[in-house]
Amino acid sequence: MTLTDTNSWTGIREVLLRRIHDRTWQPGEQIPHEADLAEEFGCARTTVNRALRDLAESGLVVRKRRAGTRVAVNPPQRATLTIPIIREEVESLGGSYRHSVLLRDLRPLPPMLHGAFQVSLGDEVLFLKTLHFSNERPYAFEERYINLDASPAARDLSFNDVSANEWLVHNAPYSHGDLSFFAVNADETLSAKLDAAVGTALFAMERITWTGEQPITHVRMIFAPGYRMRTEI
Repeated sequence: MTLTDTNSWTGIREVLLRRIHDRTWQPGEQIPHEADLAEEFGCARTTVNRALRDLAESGLVVRKRRAGTRVAVNPPQRATLTIPIIREEVESLGGSYRHSVLLRDLRPLPPMLHGAFQVSLGDEVLFLKTLHFSNERPYAFEERYINLDASPAARDLSFNDVSANEWLVHNAPYSHGDLSFFAVNADETLSAKLDAAVGTALFAMERITWTGEQPITHVRMIFAPGYRMRTEI
């Protein structure tokens, strides 16, 4: 990388990142001061500061006032997760997709969810039960609450043609969310919906997404036996 390439903070960050990854700077080692790096790269000190701040936000370096900047000893290991569109997931595996809306109504949010999914008491939310299929076999059973203040257009949609999962991914951009994974044993209801013997361990997840401070949707998804989750690290 030439000097010209490192005139921006992103170019400097890439050089510093490479030095961390190839162990030019060892874990726990103090790296040169901002002024020394600015002189090396021929740029303003503020440009170096921006690059170091980005590395610190990523957890790769630790910055302390008057103590300088050190390479993190235990940098975070992150996984990249995206909200999957179930139709695309099924089709990517070679399956033929369809879904069926089993229940759609307006109701107050259950009290047990108010702590996690904060909408005004008494406000109606849209509740859906949906069964997703791959090659006409059950793939996943979904229970979903949609905050109509966050997605008012959902009030008039049947979700028979496009699932709520796919519609929300395209029409309700989120800023952040909570996600949990767990196992459930199939009761008689899940056994019938997912073609699983009673007592079978099933993969399940719950997700809440927000736009700023406003919740968008709470969904619980339970998958048929044999489901595997894949992601990138």
